Amino acid sequence: MRRIVGLGVFFAVMFLNCAEAANDGSRFDGVWNTTLTCSTTVGALGYSYQFTSTVKNGVLHGERLVEGQPGWLRLDGAIQPDGKAEIHAKGLVGERKHALHQQPAGTPYAYQIVGQFTAKEGTGKRVKSRPCEVTFTKK
Repeated sequence: MRRIVGLGVFFAVMFLNCAEAANDGSRFDGVWNTTLTCSTTVGALGYSYQFTSTVKNGVLHGERLVEGQPGWLRLDGAIQPDGKAEIHAKGLVGERKHALHQQPAGTPYAYQIVGQFTAKEGTGKRVKSRPCEVTFTKK
């Protein structure tokens, strides 16, 4: 009888592990409030943007404003099952006073963000250049 109970527990645990593994790719799926904040640095004032991002099958996409418009920003990246994320930011300078080297409005830029997600929140930091942080809160 002990052997049967032991096998039942073993199969129940295996089933739960398989179900959890199947959900890993989508456990971050949903709509996320996103805040990107870049601190004031030499030659550029700080700023903060708030917008919505969506995660589907572990892939994040967020966009502020309309592509081609000064101040536009897009975030795209993958969130691994352990919550680690690599996100690519791409955008166009909004106001010159907020841009590194006082680049004119509409100048393209791009950078990488590394982050970490849980089921309800996420954080990330810009890899190089000026200090920027992003926070995500699941709706």
